Amino acid sequence: MHKVEVNVGANVTEANRREAEENRQHLDEHGVRAVDILGAVGSGKTMLIEKLTPLLQKRGVKVGAIVGDCYGDDDYQRIHALNIPTQNLNTGTECHLDAHMVHNALHRLPLDDIDFLFIENVGNMVCPTDFPVGSHKRVVIVSVTEGDDVVNKHPAIFRECEIGIINKVDLAEAVGASIERMERDMRRHNSNIKILKTNLKKGVGVEELADLLLEN
Repeated sequence: MHKVEVNVGANVTEANRREAEENRQHLDEHGVRAVDILGAVGSGKTMLIEKLTPLLQKRGVKVGAIVGDCYGDDDYQRIHALNIPTQNLNTGTECHLDAHMVHNALHRLPLDDIDFLFIENVGNMVCPTDFPVGSHKRVVIVSVTEGDDVVNKHPAIFRECEIGIINKVDLAEAVGASIERMERDMRRHNSNIKILKTNLKKGVGVEELADLLLEN
């Protein structure tokens, strides 16, 4: 009797990587730049899109969005209210979007009418890390209300992202969080990460974030 070992995890992630590359090529063919937004539930992912969209539109950028959630369309309704092309993806028991889900959503969007695409991933700090979806940049957002040890507890996700956002900085003192520690931990896990401190509710830091997202 022969023993056969199959590395299922490696096969799944490799297949996802290949489809992510195809998604990127598809976006490039239509002249669309995409950003994958990662972060926990309540960190500010949806509000980030709500605040950035009108700023980008004022610069003449046509915006679209893919919104991922395990269930429901609460975030989708918020983004759809911005009157931009939007697709809702429900993952069920899966805690992340994958390249195949995004592939299907891309083919339901009018990509020729979009310059910049937001991909809001499922609220999770672990699962999305190993599943790129074909975006040109990955952004991770954390809030001070998650505790100033949140970065150190999830190092892998910060290594995979070009931009790190520390949100709700106005609440840091109230919740006893050290913004300096969060920033220091981000740089320790990824020396190349670009860090922004924001109060999205009041629009603080949003203009700077728009500049970073539009950089080549």
